Amino acid sequence: MPLLESSRPKVLVPEKLSPDGLSLLRGSLDVHERKDLSPDELLEIILDYDALLVRSETKVTATVLRAAKNLKVVARAGVGVDNVDVEEATKLGIVVVNSPSGNIGAAAEHTIALMMSMARKIPESCASLKEGKWERSKFVGVEVKGKTLSIIGLGKVGLTVARLAKGLGMNVNALDPYASPAVAASASVTLVSTLPELLTSADFLTIHTPLIASTRGMIAGAELAQLKPGARVLNVARGGTFDEEALLAALESGHLAGAAIDVFTSEPPAPDSSAARLIAHPRAVVTPHLGASTVEAQENVSVDVCEQVLEILQGSLPRSAVNAPLILPEEYKKLQPFVRLVEKLGSLYTQHYAASPGGSMARNTFDLIYQGELASVNNTKPLFAALVKGLLAPITAIEGLNINIVNAELVARERGIFVSEQHSRDPADHSSYSSLVTLVARPPSRASSRAPASSDTTGLSTAEQRIISGTCSGDRPLITRLGRFEASFEPEGTLLICENYDSPGKIGVVGNILGQEGVNINFMAVAPVSRKLTVTEGLKSVSADTQDSVNDQPLKEALMILGIDRGVPAHVTAALAQEQGILSACAVTL
Repeated sequence: MPLLESSRPKVLVPEKLSPDGLSLLRGSLDVHERKDLSPDELLEIILDYDALLVRSETKVTATVLRAAKNLKVVARAGVGVDNVDVEEATKLGIVVVNSPSGNIGAAAEHTIALMMSMARKIPESCASLKEGKWERSKFVGVEVKGKTLSIIGLGKVGLTVARLAKGLGMNVNALDPYASPAVAASASVTLVSTLPELLTSADFLTIHTPLIASTRGMIAGAELAQLKPGARVLNVARGGTFDEEALLAALESGHLAGAAIDVFTSEPPAPDSSAARLIAHPRAVVTPHLGASTVEAQENVSVDVCEQVLEILQGSLPRSAVNAPLILPEEYKKLQPFVRLVEKLGSLYTQHYAASPGGSMARNTFDLIYQGELASVNNTKPLFAALVKGLLAPITAIEGLNINIVNAELVARERGIFVSEQHSRDPADHSSYSSLVTLVARPPSRASSRAPASSDTTGLSTAEQRIISGTCSGDRPLITRLGRFEASFEPEGTLLICENYDSPGKIGVVGNILGQEGVNINFMAVAPVSRKLTVTEGLKSVSADTQDSVNDQPLKEALMILGIDRGVPAHVTAALAQEQGILSACAVTL
């Protein structure tokens, strides 16, 4: 009998990761450890997975990403993402996360270990002694105390290296245009402004930068020539930042006394390549990419990325995504419930207004207005992404389009959607809410929304109709306004929304039609017309009289919001709209 296929999200782990992290995933995800996969084997199976966890060996190419139709996140257990096509992942809406802090201490300590090994000629003296030789005079080294260590890149690893070097009595200079002078001063590091100034002062040179266009090959022949004779260089960052041919030439000429290298342009190096010849050089101290290879670092990065994978697959915001804005912890806490709310606002808008004249399909310009406490959050990119996802999800589901914080701006541009995010600490007429989000759909011309509007069957301008507001009660989203109506309902499940004259018998009419279709009603809410609702025009509040009338007699209209146990076909909503006193009916699924 065949096994039933699990409905839980699947995670592929093609490289060795610490079990401490993987154990976090096994409770709610299916974790498949498939080591030593060939590129073709990876391509063949990647379609089945929601997450991919890698270290440095697996190449996550554009071809792999395009084949991974269900992939939500690629997690790199480490810092560098050179082996991941981040640009293609961004286009596809796949979050790429790393662990930027899990191996800082390990990488910094390995840098110091290589520096000391090179200075005291430990590898070659060890090999000589193991061969039965006793060659004390052959392996005279140098002390690092009083020497100058020049650092390119004063990030977290570079700063830790600097502090360790200061503990050894070294002088430390650094080049980093984005380094904080105060932080550098606190570590007794002298910041220099140019690369030549840094190079000419160095007894030891180490680099701690990512591999990007501006750092690829940044230390080549011309730069090595500026180092003083007898200087030594280290690379525990990324292969390719040093020009390996130039470095080999500087060693062979005797200009450099030594090089300590942990990373190479190709790993493992191809036979007879410049990296292979560099490894074989007698004055090179080399290790096979061991910068993060400590028990503690492997545990740290594994736990870190596994936590992120679990959070992302559960719908939370990424906190260490390399292709998404950084979310500070305090902002993350504020934003999380509102991300869900704003996505619901967008989806409700598309489903509720799409079929009406001037509805969502005719409008692509929106105001997204944050009021109250939420207006103080600087990074609202997750809310922007949630709106784009909500607007498009009901009409793009068949395309399998994965819209999130990673690719929302790109998708919005491609679809011609324009969103103006606006902030106001004043909650206006909704002072009972600490935070309020309002979505306003603008007509094709913004001017038309300010011009005197001709009345339609509702008596309100089209611009005033297309407004939805919401708030959060704890983690629970609530819709507080839908068009002209004051509301209070949770945007969850399948809802039937009927606009009707508020007169006896309407609930019975709707219930009878639904009953004939075998549809159960789970709950009902009534949203009355507000006599005074604030229409937000930019950040200016404009009061609009929403009282409708016929022959100067007030009409009592309301929205009836019914939670139902399943969707209803179009002929049911059409039948409801034909009933006397019911102006419109639509079903939405949120």
